[in-house]
Amino acid sequence: MIFKSTYLKLTIFYVLIAMAISVAFSIALYNISSQELGRGLGQQTKVLRDIPMRDSFLRQLPDLEQIKLDQLDESNDHLRLNLIYFNLLILFLSSGASYLLARKTLEPIREAMDAQNRFTADASHELRTPLTAMRTEIEVSLRDKKLDLIDAKKLLQSNLEETGKLESLSNALLKIAKYEDDSRASFSKVSAEEVLIEAYEKVECLANKKSIEFETNYYSSSETRSSQLSASNNIFVKGDRQSLVELFVILLDNAIKYSPNKSKISLKVEKEKNKVFVRIRDHGMGIKACDLPHIFNRFYRADTSRSKEKVDGYGLGLSIAKRIVEFHNGTITVASKPGKGSEFVIKLKAFSKE
Repeated sequence: MIFKSTYLKLTIFYVLIAMAISVAFSIALYNISSQELGRGLGQQTKVLRDIPMRDSFLRQLPDLEQIKLDQLDESNDHLRLNLIYFNLLILFLSSGASYLLARKTLEPIREAMDAQNRFTADASHELRTPLTAMRTEIEVSLRDKKLDLIDAKKLLQSNLEETGKLESLSNALLKIAKYEDDSRASFSKVSAEEVLIEAYEKVECLANKKSIEFETNYYSSSETRSSQLSASNNIFVKGDRQSLVELFVILLDNAIKYSPNKSKISLKVEKEKNKVFVRIRDHGMGIKACDLPHIFNRFYRADTSRSKEKVDGYGLGLSIAKRIVEFHNGTITVASKPGKGSEFVIKLKAFSKE
C-alpha cells in the first residue's frame, strides 16, 4: 500500500512537470503563431493598398480589413482548439509514461526494502532458534532440584555449542553486509591458482575425512590425497586475495559436504581473452531444478536429501559467495542434475597492466 500511494504521488508529480512544460510551450506557440498570422494578413492588405485601383474597389478596403480580422480570429480559434487537444493528448500519454517511470524508479527501492524485510524476518527466526533452546535448557535445569555438577557441565557445554552457532551466524551476517557495500577494495594482481591452493589447504582435512580426491588442470595428481597443489599456469585475476580465498573455501567446503565418500572434485582454471573462468565440479547428489533458482538466496537450504549426512549451517554460504563475486564485478553460475553432481562456474576479470 505504501508503494502504491508513492507510485501515484510520483506519477502526479511527473505529470504536473510535463503539463507545465507543455502548457508553457503551447502559450508561447500560440502567441508567436498569432503574431505571424496577423503580420501575414497585414502584409496582404498593404500590398492591396499599393496596387492602383478604382475608387469603387478602394471603398471596399474597410470591408477587407474586417475580413482580415475575422479570418485572424477564426485562425486563432482553430489554433487554440488544436493546442487544447494537443495538451489533452500530452496529459493522457504523460500519465501512462509517468506511472511506468515512477514504477521503474521506485522498483529498486521496493526490492531493497523487501529484501531487507525478508532478511530481518529470516535473521530473527534463525537467532530465535538457538536462544530458545538455551533458555529452555536453563529453565528446565533450574527447576531440577537434583541438578549436580555433571549435569551442570553438560548444560554449559550445550549452551556453549549454541553460543558458537550464534557467533557463526553473526559473523556470516557481517560478511554479507561487508560485501554489499558498494565501495571497492584496493584490488591487485592475484594468482588464481595460488588462491585455490590456499583455499584447498583450509578444507583439506575435511576432504581427507571423506577420502575425497581433487583433480585440476594445472597440476599432476600424485598418489596421495594430501599432496599440495602447485601453481604452474600463472593465470592472474584482479581482486582482493583474502575475499577470493574465502569465496573458494565456501565453494570447496560446499562441494565436499554434498559429495559421497571416496569421490572426486575437479578444479579448472581457464583464461579466455580478458576473463578468467574457475570451474568447480563435484560428483555428489546434485541439486533439484526447483532449488537451483534459490540457492544463492539468504537462509535458503535445499532439500536435505541431497546428502545422506546432516549438514549444519544457516544457508548463508552461497549467498556470501555470490556477494564476493559481485564485489569483484564477476558472475557465478551453477549447473546441476540430481544424481550427477554440480558444477559452479565463476567468471572474474583477468589482471591487466592497463
